[in-house]
Amino acid sequence: MPNRYVPGEAVLPAREAELIARRDEVLGSSYRLQYRKPVHFVRGEGMWLFDPDGKPYLDFYNNVPSLGHCHPEVNAAMAEQAGRISANTRYLEPRLVDYAENLVATFPGELNRVVFTCTGSESNDLALRIARLASGNEGVIVSTYAYHGTSAAVAAVSPNLGDAVKLSPSVRMVALPGPAGVPQAQAAAFFEAQVRAAITDLNRRGIGVAALLFDSIFSSDGVWVDPPGFIAGAVAAVRQFNGLVISDEVQPGFGRTGAHMWGFERHGVVPDLVTLGKPMGNGFPIGAVVGRKWAMDRFGATARYSNTFAGNTVGIAAADAVLTVLQRERVPQHALAVSEYMKAGLIELAGKSQGIRAIRNAGLFFGVDLGRPQDDCAKRRSITLNVVNLMREDGVLISSTGANEDTLKIRPPLVCTNDHVDQFLQAFKGVLGKAIQQAG
Repeated sequence: MPNRYVPGEAVLPAREAELIARRDEVLGSSYRLQYRKPVHFVRGEGMWLFDPDGKPYLDFYNNVPSLGHCHPEVNAAMAEQAGRISANTRYLEPRLVDYAENLVATFPGELNRVVFTCTGSESNDLALRIARLASGNEGVIVSTYAYHGTSAAVAAVSPNLGDAVKLSPSVRMVALPGPAGVPQAQAAAFFEAQVRAAITDLNRRGIGVAALLFDSIFSSDGVWVDPPGFIAGAVAAVRQFNGLVISDEVQPGFGRTGAHMWGFERHGVVPDLVTLGKPMGNGFPIGAVVGRKWAMDRFGATARYSNTFAGNTVGIAAADAVLTVLQRERVPQHALAVSEYMKAGLIELAGKSQGIRAIRNAGLFFGVDLGRPQDDCAKRRSITLNVVNLMREDGVLISSTGANEDTLKIRPPLVCTNDHVDQFLQAFKGVLGKAIQQAG
């Protein structure tokens, strides 16, 4: 996590310095704070977060509150349910069934069963259990810099967590065509060849392939979204050897990509299992696995899966309100229109400024590569982190991604408007030259 607070790197106000000291005394050392000067918020509203002094920050980074911070309809639904009863899935509850029916109706017809969880990590953990049982195999194929969560099982299939977190011996990593410099016309063949080689290796060692697990916009790899459909041959290859296909929609799901409700639809494939999380409750922790009946039933016949908080009534009330607002107010369609406005603005800025190498997006999830032709990896990374932190100083929140962390990760709440985009572009334009100068 390069975009983080490092003690001594920046001078902090006394209030934040004291709070950090207290954190360090009581919290486990695995916690990280973002930005060279950590942000301290006391309130959120729509696209904005506010610090204790009332300074507003335009949020172009958080994809969890996809309807905006503290959405009144979602908050009211949670408060009403919490004031009536907070219970679990072991009791009959009509709203749980109503929501499950409405949720699976947003998927292709083959995906007609759902199990609720508390987080995206738990969703991916459960999906791997189902895939391994249904396939009879253990191997999992992921992209080179993938991140799928923090439980023991999914951390072991998340190379993004770094060398200190050991990968499972049954994991194989495959390169993506974009970072490898493969032309788009050859992308599908390249990716299928990568996956087939991984399957061959897994079979040779008697492990077999249980699943291809992918985030459909490959966000942690640097937001490599194109060309649409380049994963289809790899999906067919995995199924040829009895593996299951798992689409991790924790980041691209619920309309983030604009043209579709789910990111995998952009590639013209139907997975066997789909995992959900982050924006599902607009900030309330709830997730799910949606899947094909045969796989879900095979798992359910042999293993009990429910827990106290997965699918609890307050979480379902939040998720139900989120889905209702998304559909009633056509939020994904709005996000698609705003994303086109934003891409046009970024392209115009790139034409007038040094330092923007490439722009990629699917809806309101953007990856912007920074650095000039003469810059090496270290300088590109430095420029990117400088931009992120200078914009934080100017009251706009973004972060970085990719193997070299030289890609800006930009994913505002879906209620973002053109006016917000203009403010973001103005701030970006204002700091880019300074960020290059600071990098030397």
